[in-house]
Formats: sequence, C-alpha cells, structure tokens
Amino acid sequence: MDLNRYIRDIPDFPKPGILFKDITPLLADPDAFEYAISRLAAHYSTADIDAIAAVEARGFLFAAPLALQLRKPLIPLRKPGKLPYRTYSLKYELEYGEAELHMHIDGIAPGSTVLMVDDLLATGGTMAAGCQLVEQAGGVVAGCAFLVELAFLNGRGKLAGHDVYSMMTY
Repeated sequence: MDLNRYIRDIPDFPKPGILFKDITPLLADPDAFEYAISRLAAHYSTADIDAIAAVEARGFLFAAPLALQLRKPLIPLRKPGKLPYRTYSLKYELEYGEAELHMHIDGIAPGSTVLMVDDLLATGGTMAAGCQLVEQAGGVVAGCAFLVELAFLNGRGKLAGHDVYSMMTY
C-alpha cells in the first residue's frame, strides 16, 4: 500500500510559505492506518524494547496502537500541568520559543529501553527533548520512529546518536 496517497498537502498552513503534511486522511482510512501501524510493528518486532513513549498529541495516535501490537507499556510525554502524579520535567528551546515536557517519575524503570514515537520528524527539537527526558529518568532510547520525515529540515541532526526510522520521507 502506498501510504503517500494518504498524506495531504496543505499550502500556507499554519502560515504563508509552509507546506503542511496532513496525516488526517491516513487516520480516516482504517486500512491505511492499520497498515501504517503494522509496518511500524513489523519493523520493531524483534527490537529490544521495554516501553514506548510519545509526545502529545499526534504522537499518541501512532504510539498507542503500536504499544498494543507490541504488548509494551505506553509512556505519555506531556505539557506542564497535564499529568496528575509527580513528574520529571525538561524545558527546551524551539525555533519560535521555549517548551516543556513532563513524564511521570514511575513511567520507566532505570535501564529500560524506550522506543520514541511521533507522527512527523521536522526540525527534531521536540523529539530530542523527549529523548533527553527519558534519559534523565534513567532510560535508554532504543530508537525514534516516525510516520513522516521532512528531510529538508534536517531533524535527524538533532537526533544524532539515536537510530531513526521514518516510513515516508519528503
């Protein structure tokens, strides 16, 4: 199945000059969505992974079904004030300002291998921060998985030292 058929280009969103890659047509087609998750699961079926982590919100859409297929715990990485228990936190810089991620302190055991999942790799800042947060908690990043990668933004550079897998590259 050619998943590229399910990625819609939206010009000038969220601002002029940006060509947005819209994944909602893929999510709206159960066969395409299932195929995408199955391909991710097949890629990581023999990997040494103890848990799967994802940054809100679109990362959850792929990480949750992947965690179920691989029978692994799901660790949500969220914005401040969204997790009810004690958390590790990490502030990080983005192109347009600062952001912060939180993870429950009991989200992973020290030494656990964690697969990081998101829908799209752009500049890599958010995923790099997620990797740092997992490492701060004593985890080991097993890899970073994406549905789509925008290679021209060089996000892999911020993930140097981590295995990166993208199903589609633009």
